[in-house]
Amino acid sequence: MIAGLLLAFIAGSLVSLQNIFNNRVNVKTGSWSTTTLVLGMGFIASLTICLIVEGIGAFHFDQMKPWYWISGMIGVGVVICLVRATKLLGPTFAISVVMASQLGTALLWDSLGWLGLEKVPFTINQLLGVVIIVGGIVIFKLGGRRAYQQVAVNNTRGK
Repeated sequence: MIAGLLLAFIAGSLVSLQNIFNNRVNVKTGSWSTTTLVLGMGFIASLTICLIVEGIGAFHFDQMKPWYWISGMIGVGVVICLVRATKLLGPTFAISVVMASQLGTALLWDSLGWLGLEKVPFTINQLLGVVIIVGGIVIFKLGGRRAYQQVAVNNTRGK
């Protein structure tokens, strides 16, 4: 369990870091070129590491269902939406909304057992957890707005 928590923590940190880099690239190029660069570089890196670690045997896809191939297209949606959301909302707020959305969607998919997932019983505690996280994001956003407004008022008064 500790290893899983550590890996999840690392993944979350890397997503946030990647979001910052993607935002900087997007400022200089644009959303679609950023997405192409991010996914292209990711392809080159993962292919290289895969070949080194697992060898050519990793590419036997005969047991894979054909509709699993859409995962890459979903990745395009993830990157393009996150790049645009960051531009419109800022990195922290965008990632907060993404995390809440991930949790809510994962809860739905687990509870319904879709796409071959093992069905996990839905509980009110799970729903309450998602609602609390969404509430925290709202408080975070509104609290930040009030602090920003206070700084703006103080600056106009010469304080």
